[in-house]
Amino acid sequence: MRPADLYKHPSSWFGGGTDVLSEVVISSRIRLARNIAGFEFLPCLSPERQQDLQNKLKETLLSLDLGEKVEYVDIDQASDVERILLTERHLISHRHAKGSGPRGVIIAHDEAFTAMLNEEDHLRIQVYAAGLQLHSCWERINRIDDVIEKKLDYAFDSRLGYLTACPTNLGTGIRVSVMLHLPALKMTGHIEKFLHAARDCNLAIRGLFGEGTEAIGDFFQLSNQVTLGVSEKQIVDDFSNQIVPKIIAYEAEARKVLLDKKPQILDDKIQRAIGVLKNAHLISSQEALFLLSNIRLGVNVGRIKDINLATINELFMLTQPAHLQLRAGKMLNADQRDSLRAEIIRTKLNQN
Repeated sequence: MRPADLYKHPSSWFGGGTDVLSEVVISSRIRLARNIAGFEFLPCLSPERQQDLQNKLKETLLSLDLGEKVEYVDIDQASDVERILLTERHLISHRHAKGSGPRGVIIAHDEAFTAMLNEEDHLRIQVYAAGLQLHSCWERINRIDDVIEKKLDYAFDSRLGYLTACPTNLGTGIRVSVMLHLPALKMTGHIEKFLHAARDCNLAIRGLFGEGTEAIGDFFQLSNQVTLGVSEKQIVDDFSNQIVPKIIAYEAEARKVLLDKKPQILDDKIQRAIGVLKNAHLISSQEALFLLSNIRLGVNVGRIKDINLATINELFMLTQPAHLQLRAGKMLNADQRDSLRAEIIRTKLNQN
């Protein structure tokens, strides 16, 4: 697989849900951290041992029937822009992209399953789905994990569970997360209450592109922080049945307030966003995400009738820096990226 071939279309799991919940929950993800018995954690491995580990993981995973059609990408051999592209598509982490030494990633053709080799842990497998589908993600990743564990001896302790490089992942090694679009909570000034409540419940909050990124465009990634002493099923159930439904209800109530009590403010933000995006000739990534967020809200609350939601979801991903440069077939400076981004957005929106 050539990462450069991925830029032409959005990931299958990104914003593809069609139910009401998908207006708020863009996607679901479950990740498992695993390490291989007989190998030290990565910081203690020599380059030679890292290469041995990578070869072992690659050979084993590619030989298994994971229920997916997969291909391997050598991250150490990928170009800088290809690594950025993989992070923009959530296929690898920023840590994996910026690291050094032998490392790779196995990617399913639908991009809904990836396995990072030699990231922070020896192996990190993750599964994505559009909308709120944590239970199906869990069933899928649990099956894949079982298949792998039959061939690889995981580092496991009867008291501590799966052993991981970072103590916060001890136990199940699971990270359950959802990507949320919460523009109304932001507009009504209630987003800080949500953020404080989430942190009080030991939930981690990150931006659109994961750890170390800001919540640009009113997108937030919410995930668990406790992995020890609680089962995987309990975490998935809590997210699916309690945590996420409450957040959806808060956002829905905030949208109702905007429609009932502040329609002029809502319409002004939506129409300003449309006006800028349909006419701008230079637009930064951050501004584009912010304005597209307002349009997405307008579509979801019925204030915009002539713009397709799929188009907005597509623009969120395809106007990111690496996508633009691969589309252009060359490296672009900031002004060139802003120009091409504006051109793509103008063309797409004026076609609707």
